Amino acid sequence: MTVVSARMRQVKLSPSVAARIILNQLREEGRRIIDMTIGEPDFATPDHISKAAIDAIMRGDTKYPLSQGTVALRKAAALRISLDTGLEYPLDQIIVSTGAKQVLYNALTATLEAGDEVIIPAPYWVSYPDMVELSGGVPVTLLTQAASQYKITPDALRAAITPKTKWLMLNAPSNPSGTVYDLAELAALADVLRDHPHVWIMTDDIYARLTFDGGPAPHILQAAPDLADRTLAVNGVSKCYAMTGWRIGYGSGPKDLIKAMAVVQSQSTSGACTISQAAATAALNGPQDCVEDFARSFKERRDLALTILADAPGLNAVSPDGAFYIFPDCSALLGSTAPDGSVIATDADLVQYILRKTGVALLDGMSYGVPGTFRLSFASAPDEVREGCEAIKSVCKELAENKA
Repeated sequence: MTVVSARMRQVKLSPSVAARIILNQLREEGRRIIDMTIGEPDFATPDHISKAAIDAIMRGDTKYPLSQGTVALRKAAALRISLDTGLEYPLDQIIVSTGAKQVLYNALTATLEAGDEVIIPAPYWVSYPDMVELSGGVPVTLLTQAASQYKITPDALRAAITPKTKWLMLNAPSNPSGTVYDLAELAALADVLRDHPHVWIMTDDIYARLTFDGGPAPHILQAAPDLADRTLAVNGVSKCYAMTGWRIGYGSGPKDLIKAMAVVQSQSTSGACTISQAAATAALNGPQDCVEDFARSFKERRDLALTILADAPGLNAVSPDGAFYIFPDCSALLGSTAPDGSVIATDADLVQYILRKTGVALLDGMSYGVPGTFRLSFASAPDEVREGCEAIKSVCKELAENKA
């Protein structure tokens, strides 16, 4: 007999966390690993942000914070949202949490009744379905295609909505595909949502400023401001300021929703770390050239990776518009036999073979809801991106020849 609940037994360890455990074991065994599973920038947190944290410590800013977030950080978040999107939020419509992930989880916990459905476009970030299940909801996967750049269409969205639908989750730029919707595409989705007033929209905008066209990714409320009374926008400082370990995210939405999320937070983790909140305030209020520099570097690495992978037999890599991932279709390689005799039947087999053969670590696409794909992160030094992609291409050539 187990003490673990039936609900919890349905939930898996995050695949990225599981991969990190395996990679650490291989490193301890002396293997050289080129880690292309990384979901965080390889840059250091900018100095002015770290200094703000040190200053907070030195002035004794180490007491319990307001559960909903410091006034200074919520003001900074409101200003940043306004500058990036033109959207305006008073402070009581903003919550600060221990990472954007907690904002998402708080919202699901605060709103889902047993059996409520959450539409999740696939490919999706690996944690979305499990967070929905932990909150008592039912994840409904909406599969997209590489041919449409992994974007949902209005017709597909309309078909997925039922009377039980509570949320639509939108992540752009997407982890893992880097997909960005333009305003016309968002307006078309909004037209569908207007016909279903019971459906709320949750946008995960954590990569919104890491785009490759020079500006933040468009937001659905810019295309449809009338949906603001049922939209939660989630963001944070982890990706665009290289602050993944500082654990600060924030959400903006209707007052009643934010109030309920604040209650959830007050009864679980309480307020986020005061030192991290001071650093995040400096990040949002301070010079933004670091964000532009990071985005420019990621664009260069994306272009490098795509140039190499373009010659890889059996791979079809859609060019991402943002974030720092490529999500190639590898289905043409499935069914091949490797020189060591192993059969490459699934994307997981391919990822495991590439790791054994070359030391390049990737994440299988099934974890993201799309079999026959894998995720490659280019958030590492250009030399490692080059070496890793060349190794992937070499394995693809080998498998394609054997399959032929």
